[in-house]
Amino acid sequence: MTDIATTRSATARKFWRYAGTFALTALLCGVLLGGLSAWFLGSVALAGLTAAAYSFNFHVPAAFVRLFAVGRTAARYGERLTGHHAALTDQTTHRVALFEAMAAAPAVRNAGWQLADQARLADYLDDVEDLDFARLRADLPAALLAAGLIGASIATAFIAPIALAPIAALLIVLAAMAQRLGRTGAGHWMQARGLRREGAQRFGAAMASAVPLQAERQWADHCAEALGRFSQADEAERTLRLAQSGLDALATLLGPVAAIGVFAAAWYGGARSEALLIPAFLAFSWIALAEAAQGASRMVVATLCRRAAKAEIDRWTATATQAAAASQSPARLQALQSSALQRRTPDGRPLGSLLALALQAGRPTILTGASGAGKTSLLKQIAGWTGQDVMESETGPLSAADRRAAATFCPHDAAILADTVRANLFAPSRSDEQLWQALEAVELAGRIDGAGGLDGWITQDILSLGEAQRLNLARAWLSTKPLILLDEPTEHLRADQGLRILTRLIDRLRDRIVVMSSHGVSALPGTVTLRL
Repeated sequence: MTDIATTRSATARKFWRYAGTFALTALLCGVLLGGLSAWFLGSVALAGLTAAAYSFNFHVPAAFVRLFAVGRTAARYGERLTGHHAALTDQTTHRVALFEAMAAAPAVRNAGWQLADQARLADYLDDVEDLDFARLRADLPAALLAAGLIGASIATAFIAPIALAPIAALLIVLAAMAQRLGRTGAGHWMQARGLRREGAQRFGAAMASAVPLQAERQWADHCAEALGRFSQADEAERTLRLAQSGLDALATLLGPVAAIGVFAAAWYGGARSEALLIPAFLAFSWIALAEAAQGASRMVVATLCRRAAKAEIDRWTATATQAAAASQSPARLQALQSSALQRRTPDGRPLGSLLALALQAGRPTILTGASGAGKTSLLKQIAGWTGQDVMESETGPLSAADRRAAATFCPHDAAILADTVRANLFAPSRSDEQLWQALEAVELAGRIDGAGGLDGWITQDILSLGEAQRLNLARAWLSTKPLILLDEPTEHLRADQGLRILTRLIDRLRDRIVVMSSHGVSALPGTVTLRL
């Protein structure tokens, strides 16, 4: 996965450079188009008053006007194509890392790998989008606007330096308003988020108690309270939008103020007739540049949304990251035991009586029992995904975090990423030969070869349940972890095929601790059966 992430990161950087180049080209063409159009019209008007009208060559400036217009349009399309490609590439890399961290967060583990607080789900999805597209919505436009302002200010300093006074004054006011919007807007945004979350929690509680609330005639009141929080959240967002409109209204004055200032400074300096053409070019360039400044409030809001999103998601991932850094996967693990393990459900409730558990490398353990006996829950508990039990090994106690670092867990319903077969095998350090050996061992090599090989694109819908399960077992085959946990490994497979693949897999993992749950397989040579 590290190699894939590195490749995607390099691709994203390349397309961000393309997007920046296209955006700068579009801005330059827009400024030149505005300035040249004003110069052209002024020149035509001046020539029309004299005999020069008969010899004035309007074809060249007209051709440049068309060139800059076409160039601006083409560059804008190029910016959108490459910018969105770069943003989506960043999104893929970022979300893989984010969901890995989310899956390790304690609150998620305790809810059976579901997002624990459902009231946070909508905000969480918005936060991920705010992080993914902040560069496209804030960083790139802000960088272009800054470059344009610097270039236009330098040109003004040479052509009409006095005009810099009103322009600088207006820019200072705009910067102060943007800073104020950033401070107050962050408060309004967080207030809206909190109210939406509270409303969702209240509405969820009301829905869970709909029958008794209706019997007590309190249903309408509880719903009204919940929906009232959403209305308050909308009011907080409206306040933010009003603050944005003030900044945008002032930003619209940049073009006229700069243009009038340039003309006035040139006139005051004695420029007349043809001498006004260059100031006219500069004045209308400022008007074209001011179009980019009108999106200043959106850049500010995108930035504060990114900050709020990062702070919120860091709350999810910080604990998991620290735990992952503190725990290291042991190179070898020969024994794992607990004399009195209290089995638990994914939400932490006690399940059944205390269990004496003794697992050894080279002696696979098969968990059997009726549906609902807790086989899958016990596998998750051994893997360290449920509860905080400490288990003993030959090197000392292993915490839940330690076992998570040492374990490969293959659930019975295999998840298939919309990606290549190579990426779906989760073994970036393995050679192609080793990957094909794993696919052959699970009797999937022919199907993958027909689907385009290791770099063929697959999705959850392309593979049958049995094929997905065999791909899942190939992941276990390629794993280097010392603790392998298999949940119903032969489900969706024919009995004879499942037995063949499982026999090969157990032989492959004979130096590891292997624990599996099963309905169809109760015993294999060299295995131990534990009935729950």
